[in-house]
Amino acid sequence: MIRRILALSGISIAVVFAQGRGGAPPAPAEPGTAKERKLWAYDVTVDPKYVPPKTAWGEPDLQGTWPLNHLIRVGLQRGKQYGDRLYKTDAEMNPAAGRGGRGGGRAAAAIPVADSSDRPMRQLSLIVDPPDGQFPPLTDYGKKLQAEMKSSYKPGQTVFDNVDDFSAWDHCITRGMPVSMEPRNYNNGIRIMQSPGYVVILLEMAHEARVIPTNGLPPLPGEIKEYLGESRGHWEGNTLVVETTNFNGLVGHTSAGVPQSPGPLQPETVNQKITERFTRVAPDTIEFTMKIEDPTVLATGSYTVAYPMYLDNKYPMYEYACHEGNTAIRNYIETSRFERANKKP
Repeated sequence: MIRRILALSGISIAVVFAQGRGGAPPAPAEPGTAKERKLWAYDVTVDPKYVPPKTAWGEPDLQGTWPLNHLIRVGLQRGKQYGDRLYKTDAEMNPAAGRGGRGGGRAAAAIPVADSSDRPMRQLSLIVDPPDGQFPPLTDYGKKLQAEMKSSYKPGQTVFDNVDDFSAWDHCITRGMPVSMEPRNYNNGIRIMQSPGYVVILLEMAHEARVIPTNGLPPLPGEIKEYLGESRGHWEGNTLVVETTNFNGLVGHTSAGVPQSPGPLQPETVNQKITERFTRVAPDTIEFTMKIEDPTVLATGSYTVAYPMYLDNKYPMYEYACHEGNTAIRNYIETSRFERANKKP
């Protein structure tokens, strides 16, 4: 891949925000019931009296650019040494204890090789459920699908003979979902736009736009499948709830570019359902949660990703041209055939 410019059902989550970022984290909340457990988000400062702005037609206003650079050093999975602990201690937040402080955000060069984390984060993993922050194990069927997946990122795959030996990401078609709402080391721009009855989420990576009706438009027939699925949104108070189905199953749950991914090839199926919740909790902050359900391949049935989004309307959204002309695919095939034809006995 050439880098060129480059709600919740089942177990639900109630996110409770601490006031301020300083000091040691308070004691965790009471365990709650099987259908509800509480998280404390130390990376968000919230005014309990805050009322989000409204659009001219009366809906909560989420518009703006909300890049995910602050999550570059927050892995999808949590280090196993942290167990069920979701946040760093004060000692672990000390810059002297390791990397993860402010790095200047988006590189100033016109063609950045990589961006950097633009603020220190206490959060230890994007996955908040299961509580240990680990990606669920695969079912037997999921393992079968995983073995059949092909990609330039697949460990051990050395033969590339036709276009079917590559993933949708190799082809620069899409990262798919849920990966498109997760960070990588560059092109983390997300811009939200609204009009009466619609919300559009513009993704810098892979130049995609998620057009989400919020006007009660009925879902498409199940026979129509899409890489990013088919989304329908509605408002629950100040929260935008987006439910997405009709996936084509041709991408994966994770990508090699997502930090601390359990591996580049975790299959998804047409049975996947994703429920996202966007709640503006401060002038510069959206609380985001995303529950991914795919019991056909996930042994636990689902997992949940959550993180804060921060407003940055000065963030430059670069053109995304990927590899123009799709020459990388051709070069892989030509090189693989040449190597095999000239392999010494």
